[in-house]
Amino acid sequence: MVVLTDKNGGEVMFVFRGMPDAKQVYLVGDFNQWDPSSRRMSRYRDGTFRAKVVLKPGKHQYKFVADGVWVNDADAQEQVVNPFGTLNSLVRVG
Repeated sequence: MVVLTDKNGGEVMFVFRGMPDAKQVYLVGDFNQWDPSSRRMSRYRDGTFRAKVVLKPGKHQYKFVADGVWVNDADAQEQVVNPFGTLNSLVRVG
């Protein structure tokens, strides 16, 4: 799930709730060169993992990496097919 905290660009809160038993979750996307270790998400008491990222206005593709498994955001409003034939989640900012 994505929460746009600033509709014109700026802070975006990414929330992962797909695997409540996950030990580590990372946020990956075109905004961090799909690096599966660059943005570790914080675990919250409600079982979700969250990360706040500043993004420029535009379309951004992303996924989560939960315990080494690449997962698209089931709550995303948009999905796009990537070059590997799987789905990436899409967030529009601004």
